[in-house]
Amino acid sequence: MTGPLHGIRVLELGSFIAGPFAGQLLADYGAEVLKIEPPGKGDAMRTWGQTLDGESLWWPTIARGKRSVALDLHGEEGRSVLRRLADEVDVILENFRPGLLERWGLDHATLAQTNPGLVMVHVSGYGQTGPRSRDAGFGSIGEAMGGIRHTTGDPDRPPARAGVSLGDSLAALFAVIGTLAAINERHRSGHGQEVDVAIYEAVAALMESTLADHELAGVTRGRSGSVLPGVAPSNVYPTRDGSGVIVAANADAVFGRLMKAMGRAELASDERFADHQGRGANATELDALIGAWTAERDAKDLLAELADAGVPAGQIYSAAEMLDDEHYRAREMILRLTNAAGHAVPSAGVVPKFSRSRPDVPTPGPPLGADTRAVLADAIAGAGLDYDALVAAGVIAEGAIA
Repeated sequence: MTGPLHGIRVLELGSFIAGPFAGQLLADYGAEVLKIEPPGKGDAMRTWGQTLDGESLWWPTIARGKRSVALDLHGEEGRSVLRRLADEVDVILENFRPGLLERWGLDHATLAQTNPGLVMVHVSGYGQTGPRSRDAGFGSIGEAMGGIRHTTGDPDRPPARAGVSLGDSLAALFAVIGTLAAINERHRSGHGQEVDVAIYEAVAALMESTLADHELAGVTRGRSGSVLPGVAPSNVYPTRDGSGVIVAANADAVFGRLMKAMGRAELASDERFADHQGRGANATELDALIGAWTAERDAKDLLAELADAGVPAGQIYSAAEMLDDEHYRAREMILRLTNAAGHAVPSAGVVPKFSRSRPDVPTPGPPLGADTRAVLADAIAGAGLDYDALVAAGVIAEGAIA
């Protein structure tokens, strides 16, 4: 492994999306991620989403680059093994409900007694403190409470979902940022710390100036469909072949280039459209003019014209266009990971790209317990327990080597 986090060991506890996606990213960057799963079914993500020949098409990606360790933490024997393992890692990443690890004696204060450099990253619905900290919380609730659902969709309809698990993914991104910041600080202090990520806060952090708009300007942002209120042209425009193309030409110079490309250069100095405020106030009329022009062109030809004119534009892609796009391929944004059923499962590439410490191509999510013996043998011996006895008791489990 040659990624920039090579040498960092991470224990991933928990399941579903927010914690495991953060673990995926850390593994993408070269960290050794030891995924602790309950013996038997493992992480719920092994069965979520679309399946093919009994294998989840999501699992190869969200567990890529990780090592699977099947260990039951509901009993003291499993916890004692984890405590030993915790002495050998840099980071514990968890997304249990707050308070559970403390009840199990696996909280940061306990584990840091023997591993003072330990960074523990918590991902939860509402954070580790506050009146709602112990409440159950999922990404959808975080999206609602964080404000983004209120602003997503058409104004005459109920709030819409983005189509992906946005709240969980945002929380995972902040978890990775917090992990890297805490590791960097450890270089100075020699001590680890806890990183507390609340899903609703990760969403709220993206809400731009909505709080100030409401409190100081008396403006509450709501749902505006495909337009950005007061900013034009910036919308989805039709094409002859039925594709939707987004054109963002709201800056004065860019707007001038768009009008020239349309053969309507005079509109750049028209008092209705000559400045940002005018274009925003007359967005409906302006969108109609642009839409009439784009509707006479196929998406490919339109994008070529706009690129030549220096006008930012892009087709609205489905998965089919993403898989077929030459820029995606040139940037290695389509990885194909062979799953346990032998299918080459397409997966989004590693983001960002690194010029020197280039990570290896990730391995697909492993079978349950594939790495149990290799990872736990020493920890079990150190805890004074018998490996085979723990297997027989169902505390640990082994699987086929990935």
